[in-house]
Amino acid sequence: MNTTLHLALRNLTRQKRRNAILAIAIAFGFFVVTVIDGLTTGMVNNLEDMITQMTGGTVMIAGYEKRPSETREGKDRVTNIVRDHDYIRDVLERSGADYRYYSQYTSSSGQLLFNGKKAIMSVVGRDMSESELLDSFQIIEGSLENLAAPDALVLGQSIAESLNVQVGDSIMYVTNTLSGQNEVADFTVALIIKESNLLNSMKAYAHIETINRIVEMPEGGYSTFSVYLNNKDEQNVVAQRIEDIIRSDGVEVSSRLTAYMTNPSTPATGITKQFQNKEYQWEGTKYGVESLEDAIPQIKTVLNIVHIVTTTILIVILLIVMVGVSNTYRMVLYERIREIGTMRALGMTGKTTGRVFTAEAVILCIIGAVAGFAFAGIVMGCIHLIPIHDESLVFFLHNGHFTFSLSVGTTIFQYLLLIVLTTLAVRGTAKKASALSPAEALRTIK
Repeated sequence: MNTTLHLALRNLTRQKRRNAILAIAIAFGFFVVTVIDGLTTGMVNNLEDMITQMTGGTVMIAGYEKRPSETREGKDRVTNIVRDHDYIRDVLERSGADYRYYSQYTSSSGQLLFNGKKAIMSVVGRDMSESELLDSFQIIEGSLENLAAPDALVLGQSIAESLNVQVGDSIMYVTNTLSGQNEVADFTVALIIKESNLLNSMKAYAHIETINRIVEMPEGGYSTFSVYLNNKDEQNVVAQRIEDIIRSDGVEVSSRLTAYMTNPSTPATGITKQFQNKEYQWEGTKYGVESLEDAIPQIKTVLNIVHIVTTTILIVILLIVMVGVSNTYRMVLYERIREIGTMRALGMTGKTTGRVFTAEAVILCIIGAVAGFAFAGIVMGCIHLIPIHDESLVFFLHNGHFTFSLSVGTTIFQYLLLIVLTTLAVRGTAKKASALSPAEALRTIK
């Protein structure tokens, strides 16, 4: 084995220019694929992170109570409320989930009124000291210092423009309490931010304590408990584990399995139906558990498409490069045919001769791939330092910069694919080299 590697390395230094050109071609192919894969994956991850921050987490647990109708013919009213603020936190700890942080928030639906104009909105009460939430705000007007006021309100740009409000304006909010009574409150516009999608354009943010007071939420209560996991790929596993723990405690909880059976394309809708349909009856608090992928399954689909496209590009580029490798080593075989005859006459076996050619090509391709990967890392680092001011790309950026994300598994797969294709590319040449007899090779005239 050492002799094979020694001969392969020695042969690579004999035709330096040709081998350098071939290594550069391989490096360029690996560079292109690495940058494309890192950039597209980073953009999708940034979009997912922003949506996650806006929704509150990767796993959400909400509490629901049924309140009987005040009229005989009326429907029971479902209220979104969690009274036991320590229970879900205890369940999370028992689940063993590896999370970055968790958050509690209260949602309220109503109307914003300003100078005769109105807009239907969902005002979400959040802890305005959460750095993750603040980092997700793409601020257009105002400053974070304005959030210190208890009546501070964060509005999306489109709603602010439709109501013609600016930072510092006082705006009226009309909503219902948990008991169904009308309630009116005043807010001061503290921030105007850019929305990431249509859903967030109809959402505003305020202090959770303020919203709890307005809707008459019990002290320490909230409507939804959200968890931000360190590994987003575990969100479905963790959501199912939390659901199972709640069920094992004898507490009412929704079924993700039923939701996937009834609404496979949007499981979150199937979970919602388990609280709205008459066939589902319960007493006290019933919990609903869902992951971000349940609510927005398209994100995972987009990410899978990105990996499929980049892998396809990699295969196409490598196939083109491998054609060059195959043709190059056919020429190499012709150039070294008498040398092969001499080594065979001195006792080298046919298999060893073939392995020398294969090892030489594999080493050359690995060197080219490592160089391409290293160059891609330098280029990605430089691109990351460039500030981007294009508003159309704002939701694919992190703090105004492109970020790159590479999967260790994907990179290893690409290297293994390179080695396999290289071996196949020189297989024919290696077979011919191993099949040459010493006498025939020595008689060949180049």
